[in-house]
Amino acid sequence: MNILLWIIQILLALLFIFAGGMKIVVPNDLLMAQAPPGSTHFPALFMKFIGVVELLGGLGLILPGIFRRRQELTPLAAAGLVIVMIGAVVISVKDHGIMAGVTPLIVGLLCAFVAYGRWKLRPLR
Repeated sequence: MNILLWIIQILLALLFIFAGGMKIVVPNDLLMAQAPPGSTHFPALFMKFIGVVELLGGLGLILPGIFRRRQELTPLAAAGLVIVMIGAVVISVKDHGIMAGVTPLIVGLLCAFVAYGRWKLRPLR
């Protein structure tokens, strides 16, 4: 179980570090230009906030376990990312239909699995 949780944590961390980093680095005008037609456009400051949350959440999935410090933060980071992914599912379904919400739903479920797994099944302590 520990190996499975680590694999999922690393993959999710890579996903969120990349996505958050892109939201932080790329100008908001370019981000909105790359979005599909009919997408909800968010203010630049909100997009930067989401980018910071995703970046810190991605780091929180792996760094406490790697450095063996404050390991109780890993399930909290995963739970926080579940909240972000709930928002992503809602916006995706609202803008583009049910099928668009499948990917963020799966990512959110994986985050929930990591949160539960690191809290109850196989804590990092």
